[in-house]
Amino acid sequence: MASKTATTRQPLGDVSNNLSISAPSGGLEKPASKSTKRKATEEPREEIDIDDDRCQMVDISCDRVRTKIRNFINSGEMKVGEFQKAIGTNSKSYGSFMGQSGAYKGSGSSVYVNAFAFFKHRELNGIKAAKKKVKKEDEAKKTDVSGIELEGEEEEEVPVYDTCDEVRKKIRAYLADPSVTQAGFCREISKTYRDGKKVSSASLTGFLGKKGPTAGNTSAAFYASYVFFEKLRIRDRKPKSKMREEMEGIYAGTGMEVNERLDRGVIVPIGVHPYEDKYGRIQF
Repeated sequence: MASKTATTRQPLGDVSNNLSISAPSGGLEKPASKSTKRKATEEPREEIDIDDDRCQMVDISCDRVRTKIRNFINSGEMKVGEFQKAIGTNSKSYGSFMGQSGAYKGSGSSVYVNAFAFFKHRELNGIKAAKKKVKKEDEAKKTDVSGIELEGEEEEEVPVYDTCDEVRKKIRAYLADPSVTQAGFCREISKTYRDGKKVSSASLTGFLGKKGPTAGNTSAAFYASYVFFEKLRIRDRKPKSKMREEMEGIYAGTGMEVNERLDRGVIVPIGVHPYEDKYGRIQF
């Protein structure tokens, strides 16, 4: 967990334009009791500035901030580019920070500090996150893949020809669609499991927070999402990607391992430096 010490925040530019903050007009009111009644008039609550110390004292981890950012973008309130502008960063810095995983990975990034300030500022001013307004019939139509059956699906042994990172990209792109919700997505991919097993939002968030070709390979969210997107590809008659065809050649017949963790250390002779390639293979 990041320590509660003051952290220097990078300039956010014209905050009044970027954040579009407006304080609640009614102020805070105490619940009425038998002996106390609300005064007829109350002073409006003063707007808290983003330079307030509470916005600058970062007290949550990098992963927590990344989760807040993903949830905010998925809500549809802002697009990625709009959010980058709001916190005064660029796509390169944003992509670098969001691509990391770990409580302290990215702690030196201005994205970490500025995003925390952005969310804390909203919280202190009583601005609640917007909820996606999605018509159930629209979401049901978009997510319906019931007419597709994959080989091995009945036994939950569909060969997986995508890395964890590739599946994460697909999930994020899918959830950016204004006509779907994370809850609806979880309900749909849970149908992969015939025994009633559920893929929770927490499980999905945990999977999305990882980084690496094999990081999260045993997660139910990984396997179920792969099955869903493969059905979606077939339903929409889309061709296989180049990466998909390469994965089929590498993991012919078996697919990537989904039952035993692959992101574990390996024993090698002194002087040998193993690394994981983009396909999830250990190379030397």
